[in-house]
Amino acid sequence: MNIMNDDKPKVPAALSALVLALVLAGCSTAPEVPKAGIDVPASYKEAAALEAEAAGGRFKPAQPAEAAARGAWWTAFKDPQLDALQSQAEAANPNLAAAAARVKAARAVLRGARADRLPQLGASFGVTRQKQAAVDRGQPAGTPVDPSTAWRASLDASYEVDLFGRVANAVDAATADAQAVEATYRSVLLALQADVAQTYFQLRAIDAEVELLERTVGLRDENVRLTDKRYSAGDISELDLARARTEAATTRAEALARRGDRAQLEHGLALLLGKTPAAFGFERKPLTSDALVPQVPAGLPSALLERRPDVVAAQAQLLAATARVGQAHSAIFPALALTASGGYVSNDLEDLFKWDVRTWLASAVLSLPIFDGGRNRAGIARAEAALEESVASYRQSVLAAFGDVENSLSNLRSVRGQAEELNNAVTAARRAADLADKRYRAGEDSYLTLIDAQRNLLAIERQAVQLRGAWASSTVGLIRALGGGWEAPPPQTAAAN
Repeated sequence: MNIMNDDKPKVPAALSALVLALVLAGCSTAPEVPKAGIDVPASYKEAAALEAEAAGGRFKPAQPAEAAARGAWWTAFKDPQLDALQSQAEAANPNLAAAAARVKAARAVLRGARADRLPQLGASFGVTRQKQAAVDRGQPAGTPVDPSTAWRASLDASYEVDLFGRVANAVDAATADAQAVEATYRSVLLALQADVAQTYFQLRAIDAEVELLERTVGLRDENVRLTDKRYSAGDISELDLARARTEAATTRAEALARRGDRAQLEHGLALLLGKTPAAFGFERKPLTSDALVPQVPAGLPSALLERRPDVVAAQAQLLAATARVGQAHSAIFPALALTASGGYVSNDLEDLFKWDVRTWLASAVLSLPIFDGGRNRAGIARAEAALEESVASYRQSVLAAFGDVENSLSNLRSVRGQAEELNNAVTAARRAADLADKRYRAGEDSYLTLIDAQRNLLAIERQAVQLRGAWASSTVGLIRALGGGWEAPPPQTAAAN
């Protein structure tokens, strides 16, 4: 006689038919991903004007550069020191490390959600010692009852049949959450890379400005010596000598102020690299007029939606919110749980694993909420509201991305135009200062005329130096707005004059 076959539970045919119908009818309760309703332009407004000016010869012709990988866009600047700083920042920046930890946590949550798709197995082994009252055993009160010992060893299994997509929607939501966190990590990384590059170029621009001010201080001191000799000879009044000393002191004060600004930038760069300001020093390296700056193609606005990490993160959050709506809807539908347990129970440990002390239990439970006080409906409403918020946030992220690119293109165009005009202004101002110096030395003009010409030259040269740094920083800003890189064809480089 086959005892195992005889002991099988008899499942009613009606219940089997019901379960089969529910499994076949099982479907995802998540809605379709809503449309954000964004009108994506065919091209950037400011890109056409920028390209037209470059094609018309307004800017210096670009020279071919090596193609830079999207993940290492800064290599297009061909600056080994910048490359080294980027590596240090990526290895030691605390904010980036925190973002990486969040990625690990999101992936762990995803693995936990995926585990619900599989049967859950567990084993147990233990012993219980119990003394029941006589009444509990159906005997008269006072009847002696001996304590009993029970040894148990069992293997338990459980599985939820995902009839209406609760588990699937939870996995989809966790998957989208992980994608959003990973995209946010890339956004933090891109922001860090851009901040390092912009701070680096600002430092170099200040170094160039300090170098210019120091040369001017030398010129002012020479003017003081010349004026003092002429005053001693009686050729000029004391007023000219006082003016010369004033200009020399004022220029030294400006140089000191810019050195203070440089110290703050150096401290900021140290923090980006994950170092204390005391443990970091940046050797002076003025940004020269022949420093290469890549000419970045803006590309198509439609490509921005796939490339920019904050937009990708917002899109993933939209997908997660959509899946959670389905997860909330599935709570109002039946849930089918399958459980099974089998093992041995014995009063003596030595008899625990004998065949005649085996025990097993199998169950299929179909549960359906009837009255929950509106809790499930409230959960649906909350999930749908979160989805509406995600749609609006995604739309705002896309619009902000388009605005960032347009602003960066406009700023870069303005900086390039100013640089071109200042090149001509610097040439004219140097000529004027040279003529004023010669006329003053010959006694044909007053010292006031010479000072005005030198002041004008210094102001224009400082603007040119500042624009040199602004050109590089604006290019980095455009790369950041575009999502950290560009596709083929290879970028071009232009001299930041």
